Amino acid sequence: MIQYILNKLVYALLTLFGVVTVIFFLFNVLPGDPAQMMLGQNEDSEQLAVIKQKYGFDKPLSTQYFYYVNDLSPLSLHSVYEQDYTYFNQDKYHGTPFISLGHYNLAVKWPYLRESFTKQGKKVSAVLAETLPNTFVLAVSAIVIAIILGVIFGIISALYKNTVLDKTIQLISTVGMSVPSFFSAILFAWCFGYVFHNYTNLEMTGSLYELDDFGEAMHIKWKNLLLPAVVLGIRPLAVVIQLMRNSLLEVLNQDYIRTARAKGLSEFNIIKNHAVKNALNPVVTAISGWFASMLAGAVFVEYVFGWNGLGKEIVNALNTLDLPVIMGSVLIIALLFIIINIFVDIIYAWLDPKVKLQ
Repeated sequence: MIQYILNKLVYALLTLFGVVTVIFFLFNVLPGDPAQMMLGQNEDSEQLAVIKQKYGFDKPLSTQYFYYVNDLSPLSLHSVYEQDYTYFNQDKYHGTPFISLGHYNLAVKWPYLRESFTKQGKKVSAVLAETLPNTFVLAVSAIVIAIILGVIFGIISALYKNTVLDKTIQLISTVGMSVPSFFSAILFAWCFGYVFHNYTNLEMTGSLYELDDFGEAMHIKWKNLLLPAVVLGIRPLAVVIQLMRNSLLEVLNQDYIRTARAKGLSEFNIIKNHAVKNALNPVVTAISGWFASMLAGAVFVEYVFGWNGLGKEIVNALNTLDLPVIMGSVLIIALLFIIINIFVDIIYAWLDPKVKLQ
């Protein structure tokens, strides 16, 4: 198991390095000067030169790439000369392990995602720390709804195969997979947040934390989570229903299920103790991809409902060409994909003893 996890981590690092490389060169071939983007309409030639020197924009692309990888790497080199981009003075080294290597210091630090172009020098890590938890809460809520309802309706659909109930569930799941998330978000916001507002007491827009009526303190508004979580969970719910139904029907035709019936076990115990667990394998695999996708694909849902999460922040960054925020968001999403896939591989092997970790 340890060797398996170590192999996965090695592949994860290589994948992440590839993502970093693609992101850097993809965004650096875009038209426009990053220094001008940072200064906006207030730029002049002197300020432009200072910004380019400070952030290394006046260096060749290969050097800028080294700077970017060096910023992201936990083990990084820093110049002792103040005029260099990688300069890291002794005051900043306070509490940070480092080794002196002549003109450079080798430091162990947290990855540096640079600073936002549009938020007055605010670090990208701070921007992500404010928005990612909201998206995580939204994604977890949506996936929990999808798993619970999807497994239940999938089992019901399989047990009542080809009945009116089965066909109704199949129709609803097909519609759920077909309708785009942004359309569902608009429809749910208008219907439950506007038309039936007096009955639901739900708002068309709102985030997890909101100011109170006096504008003095932030309070959690759990009711604002309901509509975006349901909308975000519709498509994975439909997928789970289909996968659970088909997988359970296949499992129920296996020899060991017929043997259990021949031994006199009740149908309820057979389904609960033998069939459902093995039928969950494809569901777990699908859910892993959907959960990771939710963290990246909640853009439209968050934007429609005004949910202050990572998706909404990415849209705002795209509108303002805030490249560090966009690049940092993509890297975080890629990292989450990798971590989730590692956990899912381990869970998959636990669910199915026939699967060998080798």
